Amino acid sequence: MAAPITLADQLQADGPLYTAWVGIPDPLVAEMCARAGFDNVTLDMQHGFQDYASVMRGIAAVKLAQKPVIVRVPVGDFSMASRALDAGADAVIAPMINSAQDAHDFAESMKFPPVGGRSWGPPRAMMLNGYTDLNTYLAEANNTTLAIAMVETPQAIAVADDILSTPGIDGIFMGPSDLSVTLSQGSQYAPRGEETNETIQMLAAKAHDAGKFAASFALSPDHAKDLAGFGIDLMALGTDSGYIKLGAETLLSQVR
Repeated sequence: MAAPITLADQLQADGPLYTAWVGIPDPLVAEMCARAGFDNVTLDMQHGFQDYASVMRGIAAVKLAQKPVIVRVPVGDFSMASRALDAGADAVIAPMINSAQDAHDFAESMKFPPVGGRSWGPPRAMMLNGYTDLNTYLAEANNTTLAIAMVETPQAIAVADDILSTPGIDGIFMGPSDLSVTLSQGSQYAPRGEETNETIQMLAAKAHDAGKFAASFALSPDHAKDLAGFGIDLMALGTDSGYIKLGAETLLSQVR
């Protein structure tokens, strides 16, 4: 049986990747999104309703569908980042990385020495990701489990180069909604506004110049097309609740 494909593998291909955004804490939802054709699935613990138990089960369900899994942890919960990797996640998104120290602390939880200080406990991750040899997993994990720092505030933008140059940080993720709110000091919600778009383009360019990848949330298919033009490599396309609503509305529109 071939080894499962990783997010690191997918990022080597041309064209943007599309991840399902899953906040509903039922593994069947995550699995169905994986089987619907998304390149990978993100389980959201920050604003979604996922907890450790649902993340553990959701990872297994997505792996059953032979897709990579990303977990977004709560703000500052770097211990959960390590636990997500131990549960088999391919990558972790950490929100509100506002300084080089934040980036360092996040990477420390994500990478084994000499890059970081991740504690050893990978049996479940090895099982789900096709590893049978402990030393092989140790040798490959730092390259195949990715640390993604969210850059979504003026403080983070000001030190984006420092965040991107932090050993162990593999990419950045932009939330257009948070960017628009923080850039305007809370005066407007404009995730597709000119300043937000220019900031995303600038950050994507910085990421690529640093040899890292750039990711973002996309509010709609049209927005996703714009983000692809900005150089975004990985984007979350809508949310699970939106998929259900859209499917129901589409069906009902054909019978009413």
